Amino acid sequence: MPRITDRQVAFSTPWFDVVAKQVDGDPSPHYTVQPFDYVTVIAIDEDGRFLLVKQYRPVIEDYTVELPSGMVDADETPEACVRRELAEETGHEAGDVELLGTLVPDVGRLGNRMWCYFASGVRPIVPSPPREDGIDLLRVTRDEFVATFADLRCCHALNFAAVMLAVLKGRVRMQAAP
Repeated sequence: MPRITDRQVAFSTPWFDVVAKQVDGDPSPHYTVQPFDYVTVIAIDEDGRFLLVKQYRPVIEDYTVELPSGMVDADETPEACVRRELAEETGHEAGDVELLGTLVPDVGRLGNRMWCYFASGVRPIVPSPPREDGIDLLRVTRDEFVATFADLRCCHALNFAAVMLAVLKGRVRMQAAP
């Protein structure tokens, strides 16, 4: 089995590092983009509505509809992060959150993990805290949630992966009503 014989940060930003890894027997380095781990949550409120967020993404130069998500800070657990992100992006809180699984976003390029959560019985925080600028909250029915993914208004591939975990674990049913 090949092994990593050396690793060095080739480039660094506040959001990610690019790490050059030397693999035993290969003269060329393999580069890994090393962003922070992040979380995403499928959140359903007490009325059975799914919470989604709409925001502008400069990378794709367009607005997207997404699951509430965010980077895990160095001093917090993924569960604490998912609770913080839910509050910051939606103004809601969850009693219980369930870890659906931890995924690797891109095994060929990215060196981080994505922690996928499910939260039900989510309720507004009272009094309502200020929400993150530039993020609009969407509270949608299950059928609207399914349509958002079916018609690719949510085009975030990793959100699809989180929803698939929720479907496989029986937390979300994706078939639209007839």
